[in-house]
Amino acid sequence: MQELNYDKNSKVLTDKDEVISFKCELQENLQKAMKEFVEEHPNWDQYRILQAAIAGFLMQKGFQNRDLTRLYIGNMFSMNFKD
Repeated sequence: MQELNYDKNSKVLTDKDEVISFKCELQENLQKAMKEFVEEHPNWDQYRILQAAIAGFLMQKGFQNRDLTRLYIGNMFSMNFKD
């Protein structure tokens, strides 16, 4: 199965942001669904999906942080917030 591998979403990342890469294994069904979603929504990529998912999860669990909120909203609505 071919892995998703797209450039980072430059609309969300800024020069001052630090990017930390990590490797994780996904269930095949999740990887297929993510690939299909990206094919149908070209303005999304695997990085944007994972960032939005992690940020959304943390927010739902009660973690409150302005930068996290900006990242989540920026990913969900293709917005780039300036300080």
